[in-house]
Amino acid sequence: MPNSAIKIMSSGGLKAVIAELAGAFERRSGRRLETVFNPPNAVKTRIENGEAFDVVVLSAVLIDALSDNGKVVPASRVALARSGLGVAVRKGAPRPDISTPEAFRRTLLDAKSIVCSDPAGGAASGIHFQKVIRDLGIAQEVMAKARLNSGSYNAEIVARGEAELAIQQISEIVPVQGADLVGPLPPGVQVTTVFVAAIGAGSREATAAQELIDFLASPDAAPVIRASGMEPG
Repeated sequence: MPNSAIKIMSSGGLKAVIAELAGAFERRSGRRLETVFNPPNAVKTRIENGEAFDVVVLSAVLIDALSDNGKVVPASRVALARSGLGVAVRKGAPRPDISTPEAFRRTLLDAKSIVCSDPAGGAASGIHFQKVIRDLGIAQEVMAKARLNSGSYNAEIVARGEAELAIQQISEIVPVQGADLVGPLPPGVQVTTVFVAAIGAGSREATAAQELIDFLASPDAAPVIRASGMEPG
């Protein structure tokens, strides 16, 4: 096996998918993967500051920004998965009604504590949730009891009993032991995030990087993506 590794940097949205598929890719390609998972803006900042990498996976918006900055190869962009936001509770806890925007509004107001992603970290779920609670007219009430989280799964905090509700990408709820997915946000307040992979403009392993992206976008990867609560690219 070659000594050089293929370095892939990603936000948490596809962390479980990449972690599960890494071994299969290494066996198939004979190449070793080096995986780096960080909050979205941390990944973007590290790349903008010159950190070397071969493949990056982020929301389409952040990939666009890296493309504009000349940090990725625009023609290499591939949409890997589409993910919606969901609500989680501690395993076995009653599942609140989130079937409509009004029901979701009542659930947020009734909850004693909520954990959501810190929008300052660039998380698509955190940015959208802030918009939702503003549109629902309950931003002040919700943020008074909300915990902003970055760098870990929000559902882990719920699983430990430190918050009643967690809001995050469904793909970041499903892998968490001790938490139950209540369901997706209802139509009218839901948003779909597209996660995109691209090759680093300075990659010295561009051919292997393309092979990795092709594998993550292949039919072999699709069941793993769906099992994480997302739809393939």
